[in-house]
Amino acid sequence: MKDGKTVFGLVVGTRGCFNTELAIAGRTQLVAKLEALGYGSVILPTDATPNGLVEDAGDGFKCGRLFSDNRDIIDGIIVVLPNFGNELGVVHAIASAKLDVPILLQACDDDIDHVSDAERRDSFCGKISVANNFYQYGIRFTDTAFHTSAIDSERFSADIRHFERVCRVTNGLRNARIGAIGARPRDFQTMRFSEKLLQASGITVVSADLSEILGAAGRLDDDAAAVKAKIAEIQDYGKVVPDVRREHMLRQAKLGIAIGDWIAENQVHAAGVQCWTSVQQNYGCATCLSMSMLGEQLIPCACETDVAGVISMYALMLATGNPSALLDWNNNYGDAIDKCVCTHCSNYPSSFTFGKDATEKLEISYLGVLSTTLGHDNCFGAVKGKVAPGDMTYFRLTTDDIHGTIRAYVGEGRFTDDPFPMKGGIAVCAIPELRKLLRYIIKNGFEHHVGMVREHCAAVIEEATSNYLGWNVYRHGED
Repeated sequence: MKDGKTVFGLVVGTRGCFNTELAIAGRTQLVAKLEALGYGSVILPTDATPNGLVEDAGDGFKCGRLFSDNRDIIDGIIVVLPNFGNELGVVHAIASAKLDVPILLQACDDDIDHVSDAERRDSFCGKISVANNFYQYGIRFTDTAFHTSAIDSERFSADIRHFERVCRVTNGLRNARIGAIGARPRDFQTMRFSEKLLQASGITVVSADLSEILGAAGRLDDDAAAVKAKIAEIQDYGKVVPDVRREHMLRQAKLGIAIGDWIAENQVHAAGVQCWTSVQQNYGCATCLSMSMLGEQLIPCACETDVAGVISMYALMLATGNPSALLDWNNNYGDAIDKCVCTHCSNYPSSFTFGKDATEKLEISYLGVLSTTLGHDNCFGAVKGKVAPGDMTYFRLTTDDIHGTIRAYVGEGRFTDDPFPMKGGIAVCAIPELRKLLRYIIKNGFEHHVGMVREHCAAVIEEATSNYLGWNVYRHGED
């Protein structure tokens, strides 16, 4: 990535016995398409090989060196076959570069009335040969939606946009730094996870004792400019209930600053936070609001130090660019077999709850159930609001220490506008074959938490985590 723009390495294959002009035209079309879609590209200059194309092994090695020299900015590689192509040139370009980024393999389609010796492409067949060599070399790649498509088609544009999201998720997870702020609540063994299994996928866990955060918060002066600014930010973020005392607002503002500062100092992308009971008993507020506000800034935060849960949230955020949230699979919805209620206290970012363009604001008040045992005065900072209707993707990973692997499930559904008279963060969800999904969750030892985002992106998540990260992923509704 360069200057915030996704950059693709481009390989345009050709084979001498086919019309080279088709490959030359394809190269020009491909570069123009990437520019029009807003992406950067790295491609062989036209004088580096004949016409800047990749045919034999020598061309492939030149392309590989170019990619290797630009490894810091290349997010993925797109291989295009305007004619049959030479699989050796393509595979040597990929293998010698050693970038370990996602790869998209495309082949151009023939027109039925243009299949003379001078016009035919045979890319349909060439793609199979390239894929065969990828398999032999152990190179993972992404296929296009259709076996062949025109470079200047909307079909291929959709493939590229999908692939760009796959690159974001794959590369983002492979380089993720995940905070674990505080120990999991004592009674929540469901939040156990393996740092070593996560590290094998490139995910680093950065831990902090909760006392570090509470100590930093406690050292902030009531009249500090940063504290005053955070209070103003809180008041603008949601509808604060009128009976909040000044000391409660001060505690919440200082906690938000302390968590945010720690995340910035440690270059953490997302964090699980110990949200009860120590913070209420030893400091006197809830963490939900701080997590919600960070989530709105695209720094997902999960309740109960659920590290695997926040990685699930982070993947959904990477796939869509939208705030994600952590929910409980929590209640049935009457007798509706394909509906359920997902809740939390909650950590829901504002736009997750109401949508990007909503004018409605979250209620910022006191925890409900937990305040009955932890005390009302210790529980300011709950975020409440019913999730508005719209498309939804759910995703959950777990580290299976018993079998030494990472497993996950992903699927799509909808948030509905069905009423549900419960306080907190409430989402009524419609999911096809919900009973089958719940049986899978229960039989395979998954946690009761699940990440969700307001968009359909299951195909992106599955491709990134299953194909490129090698996780064992069940996609609900696709079997």
